[in-house]
Amino acid sequence: MLLTVTCLGQFMVLLDNTIVGAALPDMQHRLHTELTGLQWIVDAYVLLVAMLLLSGGILADRFGRKRVYLTGVVVFTAASLVCSLAPSLGWLIAGRVLQGIGAAALAPASLALLAAAYPVPQERVKAIGLWAGLSGIGLAAGPVAGGVLTDVFGWPAIFLVNLPIGAILLLVGLRSLEETRNPSAPAIDVPGTVLSIPGVGTLTYGLIEGGARGWTSPVILGSFAAAVILLAAFVAVEARRPAPMLPLRLFGQRLFTVSNTAMIVVGFALMGSSFFFSQFFVYVQGSSILRAGLQTLPTSLAMVVVSPYAGRLAARYGFRIVVTIGLALAGLGLLALGMVHADTGYENVWWRLAIAGIGFALTMSPLTGAAIQAVSPQEGGLASGISSTTRQIGAVLGVAVLGAIVRARQSGGASFENGLDSAFAAAGAITLATAVFTGLWLTRSTSVADSAAHGTDAATIANEAFANSHN
Repeated sequence: MLLTVTCLGQFMVLLDNTIVGAALPDMQHRLHTELTGLQWIVDAYVLLVAMLLLSGGILADRFGRKRVYLTGVVVFTAASLVCSLAPSLGWLIAGRVLQGIGAAALAPASLALLAAAYPVPQERVKAIGLWAGLSGIGLAAGPVAGGVLTDVFGWPAIFLVNLPIGAILLLVGLRSLEETRNPSAPAIDVPGTVLSIPGVGTLTYGLIEGGARGWTSPVILGSFAAAVILLAAFVAVEARRPAPMLPLRLFGQRLFTVSNTAMIVVGFALMGSSFFFSQFFVYVQGSSILRAGLQTLPTSLAMVVVSPYAGRLAARYGFRIVVTIGLALAGLGLLALGMVHADTGYENVWWRLAIAGIGFALTMSPLTGAAIQAVSPQEGGLASGISSTTRQIGAVLGVAVLGAIVRARQSGGASFENGLDSAFAAAGAITLATAVFTGLWLTRSTSVADSAAHGTDAATIANEAFANSHN
């Protein structure tokens, strides 16, 4: 029962990652918003998840994993109701913020519950693999479910679907889950959390609103200046705290730094490009919302199918080879998408989406595994959490930056189609450049033999990384 409850909770979170994209065109029409509004609908959620994910894991350890998990379920479900009833863009964004807070508690607590219930490493790896596989169905189900629900009932239905899932999780979880905690868990880094959220938030604001307000307007310049000050203060505070949420000393390890830098790019390119998939099919190729949801499916399906094998490949051939190939494939897929036009047949589009999905699937687990490999075994959980956080930060920036590219092209007189071509091309070029970067700098010390030196099997690291990479 515990495995079912934790899988269903993570399924709900992952479903929300992809179901919203299918509904963006309908949201734009019914809420009378521009591209910036759609960016905030996505980034308001991802930003809170990124900044609170590490704190959510610590809260679960200190105050009880069951308690934090069920609290996350309640907040996420209530926020979904707020989103579905939102009469305006502002209310919808507020609901998305609450959803992000709930997801940041729910996701790490679900994995912590599972890990505590299976203390034997071999059993834990199997349980986490099943957890990741079953909950990962949410990634593939999102575009289809979003297309169907939006086409039949309108965009509020994509949030209403969370209500029965949340109610079942709460009722079953209260009766079946056992409370576990770690009394020796570190304290919450309140100063770090307080500085990180507005720091990344003001940077995101400047990137999203800059195209509409003007890049040299006082508000935008002020937001960038505030972001620099807040993030500098965050670094200064983290360097002096005895138990920081982001131990800067870890970045003294080249493997850790390179893997997390590449993970930022993965989040940037994956989330930034997928933000536009449904919009491309609806606004450029004239598809219905339902059809567009089905047309975007190759990316998520490729990720669900290939991701379980990424860890095994990394264990056999080393992280550098698998990550470099994955980034190269993802970059080439995105560059190919940048050459798709209104009259391009779907038979010449789907394989581009699939190549990008395969590439991203090959990178996430090995990159998290590389980050774990760079630290001591006792800090593996922290390294995995940081890897998930950097990917989410990249996702926030991807939606903001690629959206700014589209708006800049449109302001210069280009069509939305040409703006999308530039955004996909930029994402592809950055991803390819990162493939070269990782190929040169991601060390070979992540083989099975070196994993044994750490007392950890590389396949175990990769499988656990796969699970955490979907938080």
